[in-house]
Amino acid sequence: MYAAKPPSKDAYALILEAIDVGVFKPGDRLVESDLAERFGVSRTPVREALQRLETQNLLTRDGRSLIVASLDHNQMAELYVVRTELEGLAAKLAAQHATEEEIKVLQERIDIDRTRSNDPQALSRSNRRFHKQLHLASHNRFLVKQLDLVYRSMALLATTSLAVEGRGPVALDEHQAIVTAIANRDGQAAFDAVRVHLSEAFVTRLKHDDPD
Repeated sequence: MYAAKPPSKDAYALILEAIDVGVFKPGDRLVESDLAERFGVSRTPVREALQRLETQNLLTRDGRSLIVASLDHNQMAELYVVRTELEGLAAKLAAQHATEEEIKVLQERIDIDRTRSNDPQALSRSNRRFHKQLHLASHNRFLVKQLDLVYRSMALLATTSLAVEGRGPVALDEHQAIVTAIANRDGQAAFDAVRVHLSEAFVTRLKHDDPD
């Protein structure tokens, strides 16, 4: 009887996740040999993954090296416009289609997050899970796919707005407004709550990145 082969590691997914969770930050140089050793894969799939990430504009050239890309002010503003419209639509659809169980999970995430509101990194990770759950509650696979692309670009922002002092508890109140609207099956209120939430996040980020 043959032993089952261990699952192969996807170099692209591993590097992408590392960028998403902030292991690799904008401006960090990615070296093929180092990545292969870090993730326990051969250099060929790493090379292919890096080429793919460069094509998706998540990596950029610095001479002969590849570094994690960053977003300038205009790109960040454009990203928030698209994110607001798409995520507002997701919340609006969730108000129509989310199951009671999905709404319960969203509420439980908020309740748990209130216990970690003073831990920006933990809250940031949990925040991504909350928003992903919100997207899935829309029950629209095409919208979820587009939002995945938007959030992939969000990983190119060097910091999280949740790291700003006092932002965590306020953001959770904004999450609550979204979930309450969804639970009330009020699509427009859910869309508006997302718009307020992301507008405040954007303003917070702008102030944090340019304190003067």
